[in-house]
Amino acid sequence: MKRIFFALHLLSVALPSWTQPLTKKDSTLSNRTVARPDSSTRDSFYWLMPADVRAVRAGENTPFTRTNITKKEIGVLNLGTDIPFLLQATPSVVAHSDAGNGIGYTGIRIRGTDATRINITLNGVPFNDAESQGTFFVNLPDFLSSTGSIQIQRGVGTSTNGVGAFGASINLSTYDPQPEKYLEFNNSLGSFGSRKHTLKAGTGNINGFSTDIRLSSIQSDGFIDRASSDLRSFYLSSGYQQKNTQVRLTIFSGKEKTYQAWYGISEADLIGGNRTVNYAGTARPITPYENETDNYTQTNYQLFAEHRLSKKWQLNTTLFLTRGKGYYEQYRANEKYERYQLTAPVVNGVTQLRADFIRQLWLDNYFYGQQINLRYQYKKTDWMLGTHLSAYDGDHYGKLIWSTHGLSSPHQWYANNGFKKDGSIYVKQQTEIAPHWFAFYDIQLRHVQYSMDGFRDNPNLAVNTRFTFLNPKAGITYRKNGWRSYLSYSKGSKEPNRDDFEAGAAQRPRPEQLHDIEIGVEKQHANYQWSVTGYYMYYKDQLVLTGKINDVGAYTRSNVPRSFRTGVELQGQVRLLAWLQASANLTISSNQVRDLEEFIDDYDQGIQLRKFYPRSTLAFSPACTGNGTLTITPLKNTTFSLHSRYVSRQYLDNTQQVGKSLDPFFVQDARIVYTKKGKRSKEWSINATINNLLNTAYEPNGYTFSYIAGGQLTTENYYFPMAGINYMLGINIRL
Repeated sequence: MKRIFFALHLLSVALPSWTQPLTKKDSTLSNRTVARPDSSTRDSFYWLMPADVRAVRAGENTPFTRTNITKKEIGVLNLGTDIPFLLQATPSVVAHSDAGNGIGYTGIRIRGTDATRINITLNGVPFNDAESQGTFFVNLPDFLSSTGSIQIQRGVGTSTNGVGAFGASINLSTYDPQPEKYLEFNNSLGSFGSRKHTLKAGTGNINGFSTDIRLSSIQSDGFIDRASSDLRSFYLSSGYQQKNTQVRLTIFSGKEKTYQAWYGISEADLIGGNRTVNYAGTARPITPYENETDNYTQTNYQLFAEHRLSKKWQLNTTLFLTRGKGYYEQYRANEKYERYQLTAPVVNGVTQLRADFIRQLWLDNYFYGQQINLRYQYKKTDWMLGTHLSAYDGDHYGKLIWSTHGLSSPHQWYANNGFKKDGSIYVKQQTEIAPHWFAFYDIQLRHVQYSMDGFRDNPNLAVNTRFTFLNPKAGITYRKNGWRSYLSYSKGSKEPNRDDFEAGAAQRPRPEQLHDIEIGVEKQHANYQWSVTGYYMYYKDQLVLTGKINDVGAYTRSNVPRSFRTGVELQGQVRLLAWLQASANLTISSNQVRDLEEFIDDYDQGIQLRKFYPRSTLAFSPACTGNGTLTITPLKNTTFSLHSRYVSRQYLDNTQQVGKSLDPFFVQDARIVYTKKGKRSKEWSINATINNLLNTAYEPNGYTFSYIAGGQLTTENYYFPMAGINYMLGINIRL
């Protein structure tokens, strides 16, 4: 049965959305159009956005590979799981979850690149952590309930703000004007004690003023033992709009407390069927430490102002501040006092060199800046000049709060600061050079300055360095009668992250460069649509894990001279009958690294051995990913969907060994949605989802390391299992 369903899905090669059927009124979810005075056809998903969002998005005539997700699609999928799991049905995406059920710490890869290489913006404002460049979606609990649209650009894409897009960029917009007042309740519950409660309200348009507010709570016990999540958030947006001017203040905040599930499970436990074991907190004797948790609060302040200077000129600016503070707590057993710069106590005449400790590792940071965009529109030309200026100021420090032999007071054993300044300027222009032909160029100049006054395990290593990048992009688009084809070249550049600099003074990492060529053809019709995209992404000096250790014995990434990703992405959607439609997407790719050196710890000799690979596969880069959906509308207000997802083998490191890999997996989910217009309510709906319908045991993420001891080579693999069959049930009421 698995093969039959998968074959049906792949036959209809497809759109990312698997919940929304085609209609005559709107034959494509991602490419709606509106008429403008010049009678040209424009993409409202792009043109009707505020300028701060439009500055980082790609429109219909822009020669880049992108996927758009609408508010209606988001609403159907949003039952409490994190952002990566809403996006996992889109092309070339693999999502994973530490807790195993998509709530808490989650991650995403697109075309094999992880979240540190995916540029994330919220209303055009950078979200990636400036130092680690990682993306912690757990700090945005239920942000999807305030999201009006999402655009994913695969490849380098257009110039954006913040860290460089080195595989993809994701822009989430909360812009969703509601002309009438409303009150909305969203509640869902499901397996593993998972539940989400959301209250939303809005004033509608009152003489140009409008305000929207949301309060949310998400809780879950997690599939993995003790992998609980307690997430709280609020969203507030208030603005004023008149003919040529609009101003809006948006504030949103997330508070998370999650029990750590960062270690995965060993291969022995996986084979033995102990898929829910959690090693976090087990350093404490007898019972796991109850507060081995991660605690963090992040609040975002965004002020937008936009003014149309004339029919041709438009100016907008954004001021933003992201405030984050929190810590994770650990029980550490049998550690030396000298590690924490403490004098060993004498107990009953005996010097105690070791003890058990409870420690907290703190991060206290501010990220702030301004963005300005000047836009010119005249006849067949659209031109934009954009700037981004930001600064990140982050304090790192550690506290000991308990010891088996006592502490006179909490002890701080390290403290250092990281400061980063980021400035960029870009100019973009799109011109209709001939009927149905559009030329595009985009040139970005970006300057980054890093300053770090030490690290936790290397306090005397100071870093002060600068990078300047020039990133050109150019392409051409042809669009006529439902056909769209494009060809583009883009260059991306990316600075190393904080951990890379801890490699030591003699191992300073070099910045990475990416050259990306994208070519695509699309066809849209009232009853079907399809697209084919080819890409070639060539990396110079890509940073990858090789097993090499740094000055303090920690594994560090190293630059590899050459690597590349090349592939084809197929998408399609077709209405087979009035009540039946099918959609699918399929990515087939080759992801290679050349001239790789692997380093293996030899504990017998106290050295690292080297092994050379002239050519191998990049880690976590499956050669094939696919999604498919059958959607049935048996009744007027009822939709049933069966979604299938396939991911081929992923290697845990860059040496392409089956013994260090994740098995391929095929998973199916089922969803039924019933929507009804009520007499007392504007609309209410019931949404029931069964995830992993066939109870498949699979692991989308893991890690590995090898060493030699006692003359034997040992490889240890760790995995992050996903839950078997589980469900979520949601009830939404809008008044």
